[in-house]
Amino acid sequence: MLNLPNILTLSRIAIIPLMVITFFFDSSAMRWGACLLYTAACITDFFDGYLARRSNQISRFGRFLDPIADKLLVAAVLLMLVGFGRLTLWAYLPALIILLREIMVSGLREFLAELRIGLPVTRLAKFKTTAQMIALGFLIVGSAAPWWIPARVIGEASLWIAAGLTLITGYDYLRAGLRYMDEGVPLPESTRDSQPSQS
Repeated sequence: MLNLPNILTLSRIAIIPLMVITFFFDSSAMRWGACLLYTAACITDFFDGYLARRSNQISRFGRFLDPIADKLLVAAVLLMLVGFGRLTLWAYLPALIILLREIMVSGLREFLAELRIGLPVTRLAKFKTTAQMIALGFLIVGSAAPWWIPARVIGEASLWIAAGLTLITGYDYLRAGLRYMDEGVPLPESTRDSQPSQS
């Protein structure tokens, strides 16, 4: 389980508490330090999947851990930004939308996993992730950015873009999963064979 891609994923989780600590010692240096930690976490998000595919080291543990690491990172940053007042009120809604979508997709993936049905990541979902990463990076820096870079404005605008894409991709995922919730829709053969009998 401890191949290089999985170690990178685990390092992304290990970065989270370090980044959270920086919020309690607010200064320009701490904000830039948190941004560097966050950037490192985002880089591991790209390279763990890339290396796993390139070196044929895709594992069950990695498939399980990677989406969890992503959601923990995003949720931690959003909660800390809200908790420490680094978002304006109008940015609370997109933050809430993103958090709720992550919970919904996690539940949907768990349901479909029991049926042995995968839920592939769409290209639009990758655009959403990119907008989300950019938004959170700018928001972490916030007022510590140079005066000529409106970091909070850029971050909150990107957060709204990410939230809009979140609604679209969340609906697409939900629509893909809902058809398997209809009792009248036959399941794949391998899935039916694995289902327990009903008494």
